[in-house]
Amino acid sequence: MKSRYTRLMQLLAVLVAMSAASATALHAQTFTQLYTYSINSGGYSGILPAGLMSQGQDGNLYGTIQNNGTSNFGTAFNMTTAGKPSAFYDFCFLKGCLDGSTPNGGLTLGTDGSLYGTTVIGGTHNAGTVFRVTPSGKLTTLWSFTATGTDEAAPWNPVFEGQDRNFYGTAPGVYQGNYGVLYKVTPKRKLTVLHSFTFKDGDDPNLPTQGTDGNFYGTTLYGDPATCPGYRAGCGVVYKVTPAGKLSVLWSFKGGLNNPPDGATPVGVLTQGYDGNFYGTTFYGGTSANCSAYCGTVFKVSPSGVYKLLHSFTGDPDGAYPDTGLTLGTDGNLYGTTQRGGKSNAGAIFQITPAGKETIIYSFCSATSCADGAYPETPMMQHTDGKFYGNTSGNSLCCSVFFSLDMGLKPFAGLVNWSGKVGATAEILGQGFKGAKAVLFDGVSATFKNVSDTYLTATVPAGAKTGFVTVKTFTSTMKSNREFLVTPQIKSFSPPGAVVGKPVTITGVSLAQTTKVIIGGKAATFTVDSDSQVKATVPSGAKTGEQICITTAGGTACLGKFMVVPFIKSFKPSSGSVGTPVAIKGTSFTGTTQVTFGGVAATSFQVISDLEVDALVPTGAKTGKIQVTTPGGTATSATDFTVTQ
Repeated sequence: MKSRYTRLMQLLAVLVAMSAASATALHAQTFTQLYTYSINSGGYSGILPAGLMSQGQDGNLYGTIQNNGTSNFGTAFNMTTAGKPSAFYDFCFLKGCLDGSTPNGGLTLGTDGSLYGTTVIGGTHNAGTVFRVTPSGKLTTLWSFTATGTDEAAPWNPVFEGQDRNFYGTAPGVYQGNYGVLYKVTPKRKLTVLHSFTFKDGDDPNLPTQGTDGNFYGTTLYGDPATCPGYRAGCGVVYKVTPAGKLSVLWSFKGGLNNPPDGATPVGVLTQGYDGNFYGTTFYGGTSANCSAYCGTVFKVSPSGVYKLLHSFTGDPDGAYPDTGLTLGTDGNLYGTTQRGGKSNAGAIFQITPAGKETIIYSFCSATSCADGAYPETPMMQHTDGKFYGNTSGNSLCCSVFFSLDMGLKPFAGLVNWSGKVGATAEILGQGFKGAKAVLFDGVSATFKNVSDTYLTATVPAGAKTGFVTVKTFTSTMKSNREFLVTPQIKSFSPPGAVVGKPVTITGVSLAQTTKVIIGGKAATFTVDSDSQVKATVPSGAKTGEQICITTAGGTACLGKFMVVPFIKSFKPSSGSVGTPVAIKGTSFTGTTQVTFGGVAATSFQVISDLEVDALVPTGAKTGKIQVTTPGGTATSATDFTVTQ
C-alpha cells in the first residue's frame, strides 16, 4: 500500500504537469502588441500599413504604408520582430511622382535580395508603377502603367516572383469594357499581359499564387453574373492560368448576396496547403445571416476545380468579413483575420484546419481603448522564428498596430525559391545560420554558404530528391516550410525511334521519383533503373515527332522529337492481281504517305486507323515485300505479297 507521502508526491507531480501543460497552452497562443503606428495629429497619415509584409534577408519584415512620409504619398519601411520600424524610401521623391505614389500592395522579397511592389498612382503616365527597391533605399521603376486600357492602371495588389524569376501581378479593370489583367514583368522592364479578364471569367482579379504544378491560381472579386442572380457584378470566380496565359475557370461562386451559401466576393491570395489544394476566403456569403450580406467564408478548391465550403463566419464571437486571405502555418493549419466580428466587433484572428475546424485565437479591441488594434485588413505572415506577424488598419482615431502571434511553433528554414535543377542555387532564410554545419535536400548533403546569420545559399546536390530541406546548426535542426522541387532533366534517349512495344532508354538527372513517362503523346509503362536512367515502352497510339516527357515529384522535363516507326503485323489477302484491295494491319499507320508492293507505289490507299491501312495492288506491282511509309519511318512486311496474273 502506497504511503500518504508517496500519494502526495504523485499528486504534486500531476499538478506540476498540469501547470506546465497550461503554461504551454497559454504560450502557444500569445498575442503581443509590438508597435502603434502614429496618427500624426489626428490625420490618417502614418496609420495605414498596406498589403503584404515579407521577411528580408536580414530577418526584418518589409512593407509599405500608403499615406505617410514627407509628402504623405507613402513609404517603404522595415520592422524588426521586436517592433522597431524604419522607413527606407519616401515615395513621390521624384518630380511629378515618376517613382510612383500610394504603395498599397506591400512588398515581396526577390531572389536578388531586393523588395518588389506596386504604386496605385504616379509614374510616367500617373497610372501606377511596378518597382524594385533595395533595403538601402535605391528604387528602380520596372514599369509605368500606360493608362491606355491595354495594361490597365492603378495596381492595388503587389507582385510576386515566379519560379522563372519574372514578376507577376494584377491590375483592376478601370476602363469601360475592361475587367482587369494578369501581367508579367521581366527584370529587364518588359511587361506582357498574360490574360485580360472578360467578366464571365472574372472581374477585378486578386493577386494569384503559383502552384507546385507551375500554373497560377487566383480569384476575382466579381464576375460570372449568370451564377449570381440579383448581384449584377457577380459573386466572383476561382481561376487557373498556365504560364502561357491560358485561363480556366475552376469555380464560379453561386447565389448572390441574398443567398450565397458558397461565398461571394473572394479576397486575398489563395494559399496552397500541404495537401495540394488551394484555400481562400470570401468577404461575403456563407450560411449565416447574422451579418449584412452574410459574414463570409473559408473555402477549399482542388487544382481540378472541386470546391468545398469549410466554414461560414457568424459574427460574434466568431468573426466576420475576412479581408486578407489565409496564411499556411508550418503546423499545416491555416491562419487568417476577419475585419469585423469577434467579441468587440473589431476583428479577430482565427485558425482553421484543412478539414474545416475553426478556432478563434484572438479578438481585437480587447485592451483598453483598443490599444491592441482593430480592423485587420492586411495578411499575416509567418516569420522563420515560428511566430506570425501582422498589422491592423484602425481608423483616424486609433488602433493601427503591428503585432505578433506566438502559437508555439518551432523556428524553420524559409525557402525564398522552391524549385530548381541539380546545380541550382537555393536561397534560405532563418536565424542562427552562422552556426550552420549542414544543409540537406531530402537527406542529401549539399554545399552551402552562410552569407549571414539570417540568410544562406545552398547548391542543389546530385541525387537530391524533391522534399523538405533541413538546416542543421550546432544548437538546432530547422526544417523548411515547404518542399523544394528538384526539377528533372532529360539528357538523351535511345533509340531515336522505335515501333510500338519496343523499349526506349531515357537518361538524365533527378529521375528517381518518376511518376509518368509520355511518348508520342501517350502514357508509357516504365521502370526506374536509377536517378539517371528510366526505361519505357513505346505505347500504342503514340504519334511520331513529339517530345518524350518525364514527370517526377519535382516537375516535368521534355526533350526532342521521338519517331514512332510503323510496323506491319499482317496483311490479307496474301496474294492477288492488280486492283485487289489489301488490308494491312499493324501499328502507327496514322499519317501514312506511301504504300508499295514489291517496290511499286500504290496509287490508291486509305488510312482506316492507326492500326490499319488499306491499299489497292497497283499496276506494275511485283511479288515482294509490302512497305508502309509514315513520317516516323518505313515498315516492311515479314513475308512477300504474291502478285497473280
